[in-house]
Amino acid sequence: MARTRLRDRLRYWFDATMDRGTPALIGWLGLASVVLIVAVTALVTLFARKDAGENGGWPGIAWMSLLRTLDPGTMGGDSGGPVFLALMLLVTIGGIFIVSALIGVLTTGLEARIQELRKGRSRLIERGHTIVLGWSEQVFTVIAELVEANQSERRSCVVILADRDKVQMEDEIRRRVPDTGRTRVVCRSGSPLQRADLELTSLDSAKSVMVLPPVGDDSDTDVIKVLLLLNSRSWKGTRRPHVVAAVQNSPNLAAARLAAGDTALVIDADDIAVRLIVQSHRQSGLSTVFDEILSFTGNEIYPFAAKALHGTTYGEALNRFDLGAPVGLRTAAGDTLVNPPMDTAIGPGDQVLVLAEDDLVIRLANARPALTESAITSTPGRSPKSDRTLVIGWNSRGAKIITLLDRLVEPGSLVDIAAPRRPAEDFRDAGVQNLTVGFKPCEPTLRPSLESLDLGGYRHIIVLTDDDIHPERSDDRTLVTLLHLRDIATRSDCPYSIVTEMNSDANREIAQVTKADDFIVSTKIISLLLTQLTEDRELYAVFSDLFDPAGSEIYLKPAVSYVVPGATVNFATVVEAARQRGETALGYRLAGQSDVPPRYGVVLNPSKTAPLSLSDGDSIVVLAEDGRVHPGLPEARHAPDVEHAGPDAATLS
Repeated sequence: MARTRLRDRLRYWFDATMDRGTPALIGWLGLASVVLIVAVTALVTLFARKDAGENGGWPGIAWMSLLRTLDPGTMGGDSGGPVFLALMLLVTIGGIFIVSALIGVLTTGLEARIQELRKGRSRLIERGHTIVLGWSEQVFTVIAELVEANQSERRSCVVILADRDKVQMEDEIRRRVPDTGRTRVVCRSGSPLQRADLELTSLDSAKSVMVLPPVGDDSDTDVIKVLLLLNSRSWKGTRRPHVVAAVQNSPNLAAARLAAGDTALVIDADDIAVRLIVQSHRQSGLSTVFDEILSFTGNEIYPFAAKALHGTTYGEALNRFDLGAPVGLRTAAGDTLVNPPMDTAIGPGDQVLVLAEDDLVIRLANARPALTESAITSTPGRSPKSDRTLVIGWNSRGAKIITLLDRLVEPGSLVDIAAPRRPAEDFRDAGVQNLTVGFKPCEPTLRPSLESLDLGGYRHIIVLTDDDIHPERSDDRTLVTLLHLRDIATRSDCPYSIVTEMNSDANREIAQVTKADDFIVSTKIISLLLTQLTEDRELYAVFSDLFDPAGSEIYLKPAVSYVVPGATVNFATVVEAARQRGETALGYRLAGQSDVPPRYGVVLNPSKTAPLSLSDGDSIVVLAEDGRVHPGLPEARHAPDVEHAGPDAATLS
């Protein structure tokens, strides 16, 4: 093998030092400056001794050379022999090149460093922060809710890690969430699917980690991989942040929970959206109730340890709070009971779950509020009747909606699917028993096609978005369909209710002109739920019960089933009327304000002592397991009429 020449070795060594970047370049320029100064000083000392002596010898010449290297204007007052002046000119010209190169190197290095910092690749040093992994439209709702939740904190931090440009993320957040209060929002650019990028977020000292499903067909696959990375990670110390995540497709739930391990919470976004659509399609205003309970703007659920209530029952505690509406109990053993039996005793260590605007305002009343018991009434109900429901449009959630509806409606009910194409599912093979499922070809955006459906024959209409096109475009088509449906209802005096999906909450605000009875923005509901769980994971048991037909659910039942219409009462009287039925009253909805944003007539956790008058069309928001007669009540008390009240609890449980 041929021997490497010294020249090649030196060149390789020089190239290797240059690869080290800006510090190496500065070093070489400094060395060149030293060589130039030493060489000029030596030449002046040898060939211009008289001038060297007049300027302090070689130390003085070295100093003069250094100054001329750094500042070319310094030689303007030089005097001496031709050799001395020529050498000073030489060192000045050399200094011009060296200083110019140094400035260029410093500028380039500084710009590169700034660009590196703007990429968000530096490691965080934070404690007690919330980490959000992934980027989608949901991130703005999450940030806004975390800002609201941390208003009482002196210092809080939210860290976003996503495979996007850091500056672009910050600009979008400032545009969509302009006021972050005391909460700092820090963005880091990196892939949540890479372990090295995850380490940028200071995982070990975080309070909680939220995994947002990204946009795309493989969103659940990405969520599962992130959960695997977090679960297999070696955590420092005994405490690790709790992890919450959501999957879009129900079949992926088992795999995601296996990947997450025992300490993480994974929710089924698709299933929750289906349940909310089905529950809302027969009781207008339910999505607004959930929106407020899940949001940090308004009333949320807080645990309250009330020693003064030990030895009393849950039913007795309902009217013991001045500010706050009890919804259940959390026992000392860790069990969560939503709307438990009214005779459930509150023991030592138990906590009352209270719906309130803030945990700081929850307090017990000094005295029990006065009740107007003469205004309490029970309206005899009729037997549940079969339903006729029309589903306009079709998507991946359609089959689940039909299956869940079959569990909740009375035998002999009918659901027709109106869509451009017949669904591929065969519901006879799926075990549908109470429903007769039909199909009618329809173009949802064409008015003649909608008019051919004989809309007056249906009590409820569900409008589904199209999964096969862009979400924004799908919302636009849904808006057109809603306008047609509302105009047809107005012209033909059809009393059907309308519940529709929307992909964007901004489009929901636009769609209010259609006066549809309810809008289900599943992405926002999931974002709110994930945010609540990052703040208090123990609330998972409460929300899973509220969304589960087998547990206690939220219903909006007619006010006439609780108090005499037009009578002046207080809300404490309504609470007592609901208690006698085995239900927990949370608030009411005024029919006259049902189209007034942002709450659409829904009032939760109202004052228990303020005067209140409810009319025939108003509703009471209650927690109940069964809409029929409570086992402990006389037979004279019946469930509210299904046809008049909307969804009867018996048909949903």
